[in-house]
Amino acid sequence: MEKTIDDKELGPIVVRKNLLAKHYSIRIVEGVVIATIPKRGTENEMLTFIENKRDRLRKMMERNRKRPVLNEYCAIKTSSFEVHIFRTRRTNIYVSLRDGILHIACPEDIDFDDERIQKMLWSIFTKVVKAEAVRLLPSRLEMIAAQHGFQYAGVTIRNTKTRWGSCNSKQQINLSSFLMLLPDHLINYVILHELCHTVEMNHGIRFNDLMNKVTDNCAQKLRKELREVGIW
Repeated sequence: MEKTIDDKELGPIVVRKNLLAKHYSIRIVEGVVIATIPKRGTENEMLTFIENKRDRLRKMMERNRKRPVLNEYCAIKTSSFEVHIFRTRRTNIYVSLRDGILHIACPEDIDFDDERIQKMLWSIFTKVVKAEAVRLLPSRLEMIAAQHGFQYAGVTIRNTKTRWGSCNSKQQINLSSFLMLLPDHLINYVILHELCHTVEMNHGIRFNDLMNKVTDNCAQKLRKELREVGIW
């Protein structure tokens, strides 16, 4: 079952029923609200759930719309590099990453307000972010795991925008490449969160106790801070 509901404030809301889901859930994918109904749930209960989360959804949607324009005035910094966009006499776009700076040289007559140009520049940026994430995050995960005595089966880096990370029952960890957009302490928090799932798969009391132990009792504060951050 799937249907789309037009909301005057939030825009289209895609409502889906998932027979494997145990709880009502909401996520935002490419600016669209995706609402999941569990096996025994109803559409009316889902609508009530959405209404109760409206304030939070509004903030999430607002952050989702705030993806900056990539031009010579933008000031974007990731965990491993800064972005430097400039105009040259070149007839095409030239990209290089050196000394912690992603240089993107563009033709003098380029129109940064053109949607196609923005799509191209964001594609370049995303590819570099993914490459840097693949280069840096696995070793960071390994270091943090060793520091706290965790073991895991492997790690995969993906361009996921719906969650920062995940861990399955086989202790395989998935991390979003967009973690590179976070400050270091939040990257570490996400990694610790997934490592704790290698011991406790749910979010029960024992999981929360473990998270507090590895974050010096700052788990709740860090979780709240992470929720205020959106993925472009």
